[in-house]
Amino acid sequence: MSDKILIGSDHGGFLLKQYIIKQFIAEGYEFMDYGCYDQNSVDYPDIIHPLASAIDKGKAHTGIIMCGSGNGVAMVANKYRNVRAALCWDVAQTKLSRQHNNANILSLPGRFIDFSEAWEMVKTFISTEFEGGRHENRVLKIGKIIS
Repeated sequence: MSDKILIGSDHGGFLLKQYIIKQFIAEGYEFMDYGCYDQNSVDYPDIIHPLASAIDKGKAHTGIIMCGSGNGVAMVANKYRNVRAALCWDVAQTKLSRQHNNANILSLPGRFIDFSEAWEMVKTFISTEFEGGRHENRVLKIGKIIS
């Protein structure tokens, strides 16, 4: 399994993604960019499905995804059984998504949050551990498939 952080966005999250990538490079994080690569309109499922599939299959531990609202990309990512994508708007939510929900993908609303706040959220997401304990059974129930 790779320790690289997977990152992807659509055009609505592109500028935020580029900011985060600059921070990754400056701080020495290893990452893999799944796109998009400019501000031209794209369909976010085309980018998020491969990223979420890689997390689902255990090829990486952590993903960061973004679109304008963060909702669409989170919906796509959460189609995968072993993915727990959390749409977060601040550092406190981000920390809880890891501690209590063992989120493995952080979804960011690229058009609605300050870039420096988003970077603090990314660092929090990467550095926060799952608490386990009373949360473990709940997280196991998230993966239950209901038809």
